[in-house]
Amino acid sequence: MNDSQPYRYRSLLLSAVMLMLIGWYGLYLLINSTLPTLGPRWLFYVLWTSACTGTSLPFLWFLNRRFRMNEPASPKVLLREGLLIGLYAAICLWLQLNRVLNLTLALLLAIGLFVIEWLLRLIERSTQRTRQ
Repeated sequence: MNDSQPYRYRSLLLSAVMLMLIGWYGLYLLINSTLPTLGPRWLFYVLWTSACTGTSLPFLWFLNRRFRMNEPASPKVLLREGLLIGLYAAICLWLQLNRVLNLTLALLLAIGLFVIEWLLRLIERSTQRTRQ
């Protein structure tokens, strides 16, 4: 994509709405119509991840527009960050259902995912500089 042309975020926000609708409506149907056996429990985690990812994408887009002055992030990066937030929410939910989650573990998990995202962004910046 050209550096002079700004990114198009319409498809990202459309996918955010789709993920939210599938996730939250699927969770509603799953909770109200099934028993918590093994299959629906895994489907619960998948739908929870989808719902949290779709819900976080508009907030990530807004924060990106508000605080990234020099170069906006691409929609792929925002989707990856949203998926990391959805993954974090699903892992915290899984740990809480097993009565293992505490504040220290939640913070360490958040710091670990933040470091992973920071390293991925660092790698992307270094490969963009070598291509130019």
